[in-house]
Amino acid sequence: MTSIDAMTAHLLALITTNAGIAAPVIGLLAFMESLIVIGMFVPAVALMIAVGGLIATGVLDPAPVLLWAIAGAALGDWVSYLVGRWIGPSIYRRWPLRNHRPSIARARLFFRRYGFISVFLGRFFGPVRATIPLVAGVMQMDQRCFQMANIFSAVLWIPAMLAPGYLAGASLPLEMLSGWRMLAVGAALFVVPFLIAAVAARLILSPRQGSGRRPKFSSQSSG
Repeated sequence: MTSIDAMTAHLLALITTNAGIAAPVIGLLAFMESLIVIGMFVPAVALMIAVGGLIATGVLDPAPVLLWAIAGAALGDWVSYLVGRWIGPSIYRRWPLRNHRPSIARARLFFRRYGFISVFLGRFFGPVRATIPLVAGVMQMDQRCFQMANIFSAVLWIPAMLAPGYLAGASLPLEMLSGWRMLAVGAALFVVPFLIAAVAARLILSPRQGSGRRPKFSSQSSG
């Protein structure tokens, strides 16, 4: 078992046996998963799917889990944005970001073309999810516009993460499904939102879109 698998198993056991603190723990995980760099080492995706199953079986109350997770995800992106806004373009040349230049380059290109949309889609698009908020801060994106995209995307992203586990665990609504069919529906529900976002982002990043467009909702670039 890898260290990530062991961490996932330990956190899942903690959540399962301590339902009273499960929602804040899940919110903390969503927060850490949304932070620049740190998010790469937090197994939030697998845990969110498992938590969806715990909600479906009645182990966890969905309302506090949703509220804490959405707040954590939005706060994590906001912190990354503030770090970028505070430090500025020099952060790209500092450790550890200097070791992730391709990811930074993709995020910068994405943001330069479609500032507001990039913040929204970035949460669903793995290659730029961890860096878009930071780039938005460096580029001095208007804070109100950033928060609109940040919060709205978090409100959609968290249910999308919980949905496949919930679907697999909700036996009563799925009496007509069993075995591999249930798993296929759950997997499709998990993949489709992210696939749509990835395709949309791919089209946005296509050279055919042109390189002279500026982000509609961002201020003038500072670097």
